[in-house]
Amino acid sequence: MESSKVGFDNDGFSKAGNDPPKNEQDKVKDVEDDEPERAAWGNQIEFLMSCIATSVGLGNVWRFPFIAYQNGGGAFLIPYIIVLFLIGKPMYYLECVLGQFSSKNSVKVWSLSPAMKGTGYAQALGTSCILSYYVLIVGLCLYYLSMSFTSTLPWAVCQPEWDNCVPSGQTENLNSTENGTSSAELYFVKTVLQRSDDIDHGIGMPIWYLVLCLLASWFIIFLIVSRGVKSSGKAAYFLALFPYVVMIILMITTVILPGAGDGILFFITPQWDKILELKVWYAAVTQVFFSLSVCTGTIIMFSSYNNFRQNIYRDAMIVTTLDTFTSLLSGITIFGILGNLAYVLDKDVGEVIGSGGTGLAFVSYPDAITKTFQPQLFSILFFLMMTVLGVGSAVALLSVVNTLLMDAFPRVPVVYMSAISCTGGFAVGLIYTTPGGQFLLELVDHYGGTFLILFCGIVEAVGVFWIYGLENLCLDIEFMSGKRSSIYWRFCWGLVTPAVMIIVFIYALVTVEALRFGGFYYYPTSAHVAGYLLLAAGIFFVLGFIVVTMLKYNTGEIITTIKKAFRSKSTWGPRGAAIHREWQAFKNDAEDARLLQNTSLLKHLWLSLWGGYKRS
Repeated sequence: MESSKVGFDNDGFSKAGNDPPKNEQDKVKDVEDDEPERAAWGNQIEFLMSCIATSVGLGNVWRFPFIAYQNGGGAFLIPYIIVLFLIGKPMYYLECVLGQFSSKNSVKVWSLSPAMKGTGYAQALGTSCILSYYVLIVGLCLYYLSMSFTSTLPWAVCQPEWDNCVPSGQTENLNSTENGTSSAELYFVKTVLQRSDDIDHGIGMPIWYLVLCLLASWFIIFLIVSRGVKSSGKAAYFLALFPYVVMIILMITTVILPGAGDGILFFITPQWDKILELKVWYAAVTQVFFSLSVCTGTIIMFSSYNNFRQNIYRDAMIVTTLDTFTSLLSGITIFGILGNLAYVLDKDVGEVIGSGGTGLAFVSYPDAITKTFQPQLFSILFFLMMTVLGVGSAVALLSVVNTLLMDAFPRVPVVYMSAISCTGGFAVGLIYTTPGGQFLLELVDHYGGTFLILFCGIVEAVGVFWIYGLENLCLDIEFMSGKRSSIYWRFCWGLVTPAVMIIVFIYALVTVEALRFGGFYYYPTSAHVAGYLLLAAGIFFVLGFIVVTMLKYNTGEIITTIKKAFRSKSTWGPRGAAIHREWQAFKNDAEDARLLQNTSLLKHLWLSLWGGYKRS
C-alpha cells in the first residue's frame, strides 16, 4: 500500500523502507562493500576542531566586518543575529545530520532524491568559486607576514609620491589633514596590489610576488590535504585554537585607542531605518552562509566521516555559537580600529575606508598594529593567525572537491588527486594576482560566492524538507540520535528557513543594483554577463539532472515518472547492512502508526510541523 501524501512526506519512504522478501534479504548490503573502506576521524574532537577551523575563518575576520561596514554597522547586526537563528543554525544542523546519517558526500547524499543530485554539483561549483579567490587572501596574509619582519613596518610610513597621506603610526588627531588617507590603505592599494583604476582595458599581467605567495599558500594546503582526512583532523587542533589567542590580545590592545569607543558604538548601535531595507537582510543571509560554510558541501563532507551515533546536535550548536562569538569579537576589534582611524583622519566612522574588496582587513588591522607597543611582534602574530584561519577554511573547501573526486575514483591515491586539485586551483587563482584581480575577486564573490550559494541553499531546503519530507528527516534524526526534533527545528526547516531564503533571493533578482567596486567603479556589461553565466551554470546543473533523471526513470506516465525520479533510492540510509535494516524496520513501524491515524494532507503537514504524530 502506497501513501498518497506529498510535500512534507515523500511517498518514496512510504513503505520504501520495507524489509525485502526473505529470498531477497541477502541482496540488502552496504553499498560500499565492494569499494575501499571510507576514511574516518581519529576521534570526535578532530571533527569538532575541523568544523571550527572551517567555519571560524576569514569569513569572520575579513568578510563579516566588511559586510557590516557596508550595511551601516549596527543596522546589520540585528538582522545577522535573527538570520543566524532562522537560517544559519537550522541549515548547519541539517547538513551535519545528512552527512553523518548517510556517510555520503554532498553529491551522493542526494540518493535521498535522485532528481535533485545536481544540487551537489552546483554546490561544488560555488565552492570552487570561493576557493579560487580564498587562497589568494591567504597569499596576501603570507605577504604581510613576510613584511612584518622588517625593522619598520612598510605600511606605517608614507611614501613621498603619496598625496594626503597620514602615517598609520599616528594616534593623535590631525585636524590639518583634509581628505587624508592612511598609509596602510595606500600601501595596500598602490604597493601590494598595484591596483588598476578599472578593468575596461584588461586586467594586466600577474604580479610576481603575489604569484609566489599564492604558490606558497597552495603548497601548504596540499601538504595538509594530501594525507587525507586523518591528517587534516590532526592539523585542525592548531588551526582552530591558535587564532583566538591573537584575536583576544588584539581586541584588548584596540579598545584603549583614542576614538575606539566611537567605532564600537557605530558597530553595536542599530540604525532602525536601515533595518527595514531588504538589502541589509540579503547581506545578512549571504554572510551567514559564507561564515558558517553551509551549502558548500563542507559540513556534509566532514560529518560523513563521523561515527553514526555521535552527538551531532551538540557539535552543531558549539560550532555555530562559537562562529557568532568570533564574528562579534572581530567586529568589535575592527570597528574599534575604524573609530581610531576616524579620530586620526577627522572623519566619520562610515567614511574612513575607501577601498573595496579585501581592503578592510588589510587596511584597518595593519593600521592598528602599527599603534601597538611592539608592532613587529603583533604584526607577525596577527598575520600568522590570519594565515592559519585562511588555511583551515581552504583545506575544508578543497576537501569537498577532493572527496567528490575520491568517491568517484576511489582507486586513485589521495596524494595524486590532491596534486591535481591544487595545481588547477593555483592556475585559476593567477587571475587574482593581476592589477585588476581585486575587481574580478569581488565579481566572483558576488555571483559565485553569494548568489549561487544562496540558490543552492534554497534548492537543498526544498529537496530535503518538501520532497524527501520533513517527517522523514525527523524520523532519521530520531533513529540516529534517539531524540525527537523540537518544534523550533520543525518550523524552521518546514516553513521559515525555505521561505526567508526564497524571499531574499527573489528580492535580489528583482531589485538588481549595478555592482560597484569600492563605491567608485561600475562594472561593464560584459562582466555582469559573465557573472550571470556563472550563476546559470549552477542552475543548469540542478535543472539538467532533473531532466536526465526523469528520462532515466521514464514510465510513459508523467506522474509515475516524477514519483520515481524524486523517490529515494534503495542505497539511501545508514552505511552498513545491519544498521540499514534496523533503520528500515524503524521507518516501517513509524509509517504504519502514521497510516492508522488516517490524517488528511493538511493535518499531516501540521502534525509534521508540530511533531504530533504518535508512536506505536
